[in-house]
Formats: sequence, C-alpha cells, structure tokens
Amino acid sequence: MARSGAIVFLTALPLLALLSGCSEESGPFANDGQTAFPVSSAAAAGELPLGEGFDFYVLALSWSPAYCLVTGERANKQQCAEDRDLAFVVHGLWPQNETGYPEFCRSREPERVPSQLGRDYLDLLPSMGLIGHQWRKHGSCSGLTQRDYFEVTRAARERISIPEQFALESLPGEIDAVEAEEAFIEVNPGLSRDAIAVKCERGMLREIRICMTSTLDFRGCREVDRKGCKLDNLDVPEPG
Repeated sequence: MARSGAIVFLTALPLLALLSGCSEESGPFANDGQTAFPVSSAAAAGELPLGEGFDFYVLALSWSPAYCLVTGERANKQQCAEDRDLAFVVHGLWPQNETGYPEFCRSREPERVPSQLGRDYLDLLPSMGLIGHQWRKHGSCSGLTQRDYFEVTRAARERISIPEQFALESLPGEIDAVEAEEAFIEVNPGLSRDAIAVKCERGMLREIRICMTSTLDFRGCREVDRKGCKLDNLDVPEPG
C-alpha cells in the first residue's frame, strides 16, 4: 500500500527473518558459487528503512550467464568479463504497484550514484552502470535515499536462499520454468507460487522475480506472476 510522509524505520524486524535459510557456515551465496556478502548495516542494527509511494517490491535475480550471452561482453565488461564466473546477481529491487510500476521519479537525491557509494554494492549489482541505472529508473521511486535503497536491496537479497540446483558444480543444463519456481519455493519458507515468476529469453532462463512487501515478507503479485514464463526445457548456460 502507498505511504505518505517521512520515511519511517522498522525497529522490530529480527535479523534471523532476513537470513532465513542461510546458515553461518553457508552464507547467502553458498548455493550459487559466489562469495558471501556482508550483512546489511540496517538489518544488523535491527531496523529497515521503509519506502513509500508504491505497493510492493520485486526483487529481480538475473542469471548472469544468460544476460551476458544476450547482451555480449562489450555491453557490460564489469559483469561479463571472462574472468567473472557469476551466477545469480541482483538485477534490481523494483517498487511496483498492483497494476504497473513507477519509474524515473523525481527525487531529492542526485541522479548519479557516487562511485564511493556504488563500490559498496558491487557484490550485489556487479557494475557501476547497473547500479546507476537501477537508482535512476527504480530507486528514485522508492522514497528512500540512495544508501537506504541499496541497503534495502542488500537485505532483500539476504532474504533469499538459492536452490542447490543452481550450484555451479551441478547445474542442470536445462530446467522447466515451473520446476525453477518450485525449487525456489522449496528452500524459501513462505514463498508461494503466486509470488514468484520466471523470465525467459531466447530459450534460456533469464531471471527470477520475487515479490516482497516493504518489510521484505513474501506476498502474491498477480500481474507479475501472470507475465512469467511457463516454458519447458529452458537452457541454463554455465558461467565463463
């Protein structure tokens, strides 16, 4: 639901809820072959900035090898260089309405994300170009400051466990879109079928999209779910 007035803070959100499914040994990237990133400072402090002016978030997790095959290394050298074996990366955290979504909103924050700030989030969004674009198109509509927006993005990513099927050493090669959804539902308690959607492109699994409230609880999202891909035998390209 939309909110008005000053940004408020949630002070009673336990860190355990944000890290559901991620043990101290494994870390949030254990199942997708990447190094664990640090816990967001907002989550660690037990408080989470709440956005305003939209109904819910969509966390988009991009399968980086598919993205790089579609766009080519030249389009994003930071993400697609040969020495970067990335699996799921954060495409963005998008303010969304029940119908449609806001974009490129007016904000008191600058349009450009300072490199000093952006570097703190390159483990999530693996290029400064992506960080800047996500802020301008989506973050500017969150009602948050730049730092708070990216801190909430980090907390949202920490909320998600990646299924073992997507571990780099045991990729399936092909997967049905519905099977991919079920795999995420199985390892993320509370995630329902109407709260997740798969994006396909050129016969490949391109992206996983998960709907969350402003406090990062899972919630249904009919429009997002309806637009999801339901194809069988999607390619899951390997990194590199």
